[in-house]
Amino acid sequence: MPTVLIVEDEKKMQRLLELSLAEEGYTTQAAADAESALKLFGQHRIDVVITDLKLPGMNGLEFLQAVKRADARMPVVLMTAFGTVETAVQAMKAGASDYLIKPFSLEEMKLILQRELDVRRLQEENRDLREALGKRYEFKNIVARSARMQEVLTVVERVAPTNSTVLLGGESGAGKDLIARAIHQHSRRASGPFVKINCAAIPENLLESELFGYEKGAFTGAVAAKPGKFELADKGSIFLDEIGDVPPSIQVKLLRVLQEREFERLGGTKTLKVDVRLIAATNRDLRAALEQGTFREDLYYRLNVVPIDIPPLREHKEDIPDLVKAFIDRFSRESGKTVTGITQAAMRALIEFHWPGNVRELENIIERAVALSAGDEIDTADIHLDFLPSAGRRTAEGSAAFPPPGLTLEQFEDEIIREALRRADGNKSQAARLLGLSRNALRYRLSKIGVADDED
Repeated sequence: MPTVLIVEDEKKMQRLLELSLAEEGYTTQAAADAESALKLFGQHRIDVVITDLKLPGMNGLEFLQAVKRADARMPVVLMTAFGTVETAVQAMKAGASDYLIKPFSLEEMKLILQRELDVRRLQEENRDLREALGKRYEFKNIVARSARMQEVLTVVERVAPTNSTVLLGGESGAGKDLIARAIHQHSRRASGPFVKINCAAIPENLLESELFGYEKGAFTGAVAAKPGKFELADKGSIFLDEIGDVPPSIQVKLLRVLQEREFERLGGTKTLKVDVRLIAATNRDLRAALEQGTFREDLYYRLNVVPIDIPPLREHKEDIPDLVKAFIDRFSRESGKTVTGITQAAMRALIEFHWPGNVRELENIIERAVALSAGDEIDTADIHLDFLPSAGRRTAEGSAAFPPPGLTLEQFEDEIIREALRRADGNKSQAARLLGLSRNALRYRLSKIGVADDED
C-alpha cells in the first residue's frame, strides 16, 4: 500500500492523521520535526508527504525544498493554520503539490492524497513507457524493426507476464498467430501447453465439443469420452482464432469459462475447473457485431481486457526486406537450393505491392520464388503477384472497375470466389478471410454456385 510521511509537531493532530489514513489502508511514517522526517525519508519508501508549514527548527518550506532536492517528483502537501495567498503562492513556487488550510476535513485531505498518488503513478507509467518505446524488442520468429511493429512488441512484453486476456485484431495474414505464441512463450505459463483452435474452420455443430469435450454417449458416435481444448490447455494458454465466428450459443459457455474458470463437457453433469490464459484473435469488427446483435456485449468486454491491433503489412513496409531475407534463408535451407538473395528490381516490386494477404501472402510468394529461381538470386521473373478483382480499383477513365464484357455482376462475383478458393488451395476458411467474409457468408455463396462445402 502507499506510504504517507506525516510531519506534524502537534501530537494529537499527528495521531489523528495516522489513524484516519490507516483506516483507508495507507501505511504511515510520522515525525515531529523536519530533521527527523528527512531521516525517515532516507530509510523508507515514501509515496507522498504531508507536512505542517510551521515546524520547530527547519520550517515546512525549507523541508519542502530539501525533499524536492532528494526527489523532484515526490508529491508534498502542506498544512497550515496561517493560510494566506502569499504563503500559498510561495509554497507552490517551491514545488508543493497542494495546500490545506487548518481546520480541514479529513475527507478533503484523503481526496487530495489520492489525487497526488494517481498523478505520480501516471507519471511513472509514462516514464516507463517512454523507456520501453526506446528499447528495441526482439522475439523469436518475429521480424519487427519498424516503429509500428515495435509498438506491438512493447505491449506484448508488458502483458505477457500477466494472466490478462488478450484480444488480437488485424487483417488475415498479419501475424496474429505469431504474436499469440510470443505472448505465451514470454509468460509464466511458457512451460505449459499452447493450444490453438480456429473457430471459423470448425462446423458450428462440432465447435462446442471441440472446445469443451464430450462424455460417452453424448451423441451418436461418441463411443468414449474426449477432453476438449480447454482441458488440454490447463496450466497453459489457449488461442481462439477467428473468435468473431463463434455462434451465440457457445459464446455463453465461453463467458462462463472466463468469469468462473469452469464448464461441463457436452452431455456431462460434472463441473470441471480449468486454469487457462485466453488469447483471442479476430479480423472482424466486433463492435459492428455488437450492434448487429451477433456477438455478446459482456463477452466482448471480457475478451477486450488488453487489445492489441496488428497493422497490415502495407503500413510497415520497411519490414519487407528483413522478412524477405528471413523467408529466403528458411526456404533455401528447406529445399536444399542455393538462393542467397534478391535483386533490387525484385525487391522494389515487392515493396510497391499493396499486400492484401499481408505477411502470409509475402511468405507464400517467396516460397514459390525460391522454388522457381534458376540462379542464386530471386529476380522479378520469379515473383508472381496475384491481383484479385477489387471494387476499389479504377479504370483508366477514373470510374469504378466493371465486370469484364460478357459477365453479369453475379457471374463476376462467382469468379472472384473461385479465384479466392484457388489462392487458398481449396481451404474454405482461408478463402473467406481473403474475401473479408465470415465462414457462414462464404458457405451460402458456395451453395449458390454448386461448390461442395465439405470440411477443410
